[in-house]
Amino acid sequence: MSEPTREEAFELLKKYTKSENLIKHALSVEGVMRYFAKKHGEDADKWGLVGLVHDLDYDMYPDEHCIKVREILEEENWPEEYIRAVQSHGYGICIDVKPESLMEKTLFAIDELTGLITATALVRPSKSVLDMKAKSVKKKWKAKQFSAGVNRELIEKGAEDLGVELSDLITDTIMGMRTVAKAIGLKGDVPEE
Repeated sequence: MSEPTREEAFELLKKYTKSENLIKHALSVEGVMRYFAKKHGEDADKWGLVGLVHDLDYDMYPDEHCIKVREILEEENWPEEYIRAVQSHGYGICIDVKPESLMEKTLFAIDELTGLITATALVRPSKSVLDMKAKSVKKKWKAKQFSAGVNRELIEKGAEDLGVELSDLITDTIMGMRTVAKAIGLKGDVPEE
């Protein structure tokens, strides 16, 4: 097993993912995973790569999501720890691999949340995460029709499994998305500091 590089992971993502929105989602999750890894003194490169490829099989193999990815990453000689983490984010939805490590629990908790934060940012006047606070997301959280595809129960379960308050999880996820705001199209019209 070899440690994949960021470049190799991104090329693999582009090979299996044609949707621009899914690539932006992958970049969002990568940024957030790197942010959380640094916060917890963990390996930001490892966490980032797991975030980057977490939906690798979704575009081409939606009926085998979180299952086909094992075959793909094994062919690419990725470490088991990475493969298991990627698979675990679909726990309770499409696979029975339960998130156990801090990295796995974090990925599970923030995956859907990045989608809700993106949707919230896009309806803000600034169209940005750079000036967003958790309060804005919490307001949209209550409007069940808003971004109805986002499974709020999974996010709540993820926060609970991490032992953090939902507001803190939202704040940290926003902070992670700020690190990649330009790449994910959520810099908006907010001037950079």
